[in-house]
Amino acid sequence: MAAVIAGTREREATALSTEELIARVVGLSQDMRAHVIGAVDRMQDINRGIHLLSMNARIEAARAGAAGAGFGVVGQELTRLSDNMREAATSLIRESQARGADLDAVLGLLNDDVVTSRLCDLAHGAIDIVDRNLYERSCDVRWWATEPAVARALTDGSPEALRHASQRLGQILASYTVYADLVIADTRGQVICNGRPSRYHSVGAQVERTEWFRSAMATRTGREFGFQSVHGSDLVGEQSVLVYSCAVRDPDAPHRPPLGVLGILFKWPALGQTVVEQLPLSEAERARTRACIVDADGRILADTGNERSQVLDFPERQALFRGRRGVVSTRVGGRPVIVCHAASPGYETYRTGWHALLLREAASRAA
Repeated sequence: MAAVIAGTREREATALSTEELIARVVGLSQDMRAHVIGAVDRMQDINRGIHLLSMNARIEAARAGAAGAGFGVVGQELTRLSDNMREAATSLIRESQARGADLDAVLGLLNDDVVTSRLCDLAHGAIDIVDRNLYERSCDVRWWATEPAVARALTDGSPEALRHASQRLGQILASYTVYADLVIADTRGQVICNGRPSRYHSVGAQVERTEWFRSAMATRTGREFGFQSVHGSDLVGEQSVLVYSCAVRDPDAPHRPPLGVLGILFKWPALGQTVVEQLPLSEAERARTRACIVDADGRILADTGNERSQVLDFPERQALFRGRRGVVSTRVGGRPVIVCHAASPGYETYRTGWHALLLREAASRAA
């Protein structure tokens, strides 16, 4: 039975966060101090009884005269014992309170250090997942821009060439479900075909002013790619997407000006929101922790909070963002919080330049 109980307690302990375990230690420390005070109170009760015995012995010794000298000695010893016990009790209370306060302070510092270090680690893990995943997107667009059917759609432009290109894009989409759609735009910025024509009627749309089209057209080689950050795209019914793009070049003359641009529309919420919502936090931690991914300007890209603001800002943000990771106590939305930060670490040749933030209520030390 003892082994079963021990095993149950071990499972309960591992189910708790380090922060919650420290809170338990603080609670045990406080309970121990209360127990000491209770024990001292009982000692004081006993001491009062001893003191009464001392007084009675001394009174009887005075009455008995010379015959009561022995009672006088006993009375004096009892008085001395009572005084010593009173001093010991007072000292025990004073020392237990002082040591308890020191222990609480140490545990508080340990708690802050453990909690903030763990939250910074979680923030780093979150933004690292984003970087690694989006690196693959940058590879996808550069690879698919070399697809012969894509180049033929731009050079030939016949209904057959466009239909074949659309089919090839559709085959890619069938295997890569992370994309809302793939589109091909000519050099004037007009979409000439897409991979899901039955779902999104984007053919004929003008994208010449979009960031993803302009940045792709400005590239010099197929190793470069264009990009547009999180936005609602009318090409896919205003879904929130990231767009990666690459200039399509003549495979026989890759150094000539682009033939057009391939754009891949990535479903951002499926990655960003999922990452922040699935951080390994306990239910108690999740209730008082807000997780966000923001860009370099603090624009919120993913968020577990129910805030309506589009920018996460606080006085120390720019200084915090200059470091790879860090912690700051500040106020966000008028509430005191601890902000744990990790910057985009980058993966291979790719780096978003974004930041992951975990905001913990400043009163997290409470048990």
